Formats: sequence, structure tokens, C-alpha cells
Amino acid sequence: MTPRWLSWTKAVAACEASGPPGGRYANELFTAGYGDVLVYCPVAGPPVRGRVAPVVLPPVELATTVHHGSHDDIDVTYGRLGAWVVEHALAVDGPIHETYLVGPRDDPEPGAWRTEIGWPIFRLAPR
Repeated sequence: MTPRWLSWTKAVAACEASGPPGGRYANELFTAGYGDVLVYCPVAGPPVRGRVAPVVLPPVELATTVHHGSHDDIDVTYGRLGAWVVEHALAVDGPIHETYLVGPRDDPEPGAWRTEIGWPIFRLAPR
């Protein structure tokens, strides 16, 4: 049986990518263990097939950092970013963003992987 997440990769396989794939993850996934997930691959001329449909992501201001390597210790990078957000900005309710700059599709070596993590923020004032 093909995992459900693979269906979107097959649906866009013939499309030209216009950026790296990513995901948006509801805060509840981290706090309650369940919540909404949107996994995407930016492509020109996105298809509509089964559960795969075009989505326009709204603009959002994010505090970002890049996690280097496998996801075994990505929680440490999340913690550092979260601490920075608390110190410098006001976190707002909204999904966490991940962009898979370099991943298994690019390099099978986990040490080469790069994942950008984006935390929604609202700046109180410039520093």
C-alpha cells in the first residue's frame, strides 16, 4: 500500500517545481498530538487529482532558522527558535512552516539535509 503522503508527490511528478517542498503544521500537533497538516510542492500549473488541489499560501511574517542534518534532533532547533521569538517578538497563533531546502529527494545523506523552520510572529517595535 502506498502511504497517503506519497500521493501528492505522484500527482505533481510531471510538473516543473517552482521552489522546494514544504509543510504547514498546526500548533496542536506539537501541544496535543493532533491537528491540521498541509504538505505542498510549489509547481507551475498545479493539477487537481483526488485529494491534491492547488493552494495559495497567504503572506505571513516569520522568524526563521535553518536546521542542519536529519530530523532526529530538530526539536533542539525548534527550541532555540522559540526562545528567540519569546525574547524578540510576539508569537501569533498560526501554523509552523517548514521548507525542505535539501532533503532525501536531493541527497540520501542526512548530514546534507537543510530544513528552514518558520515561526509566525508580529513585531511589537523595531529594535
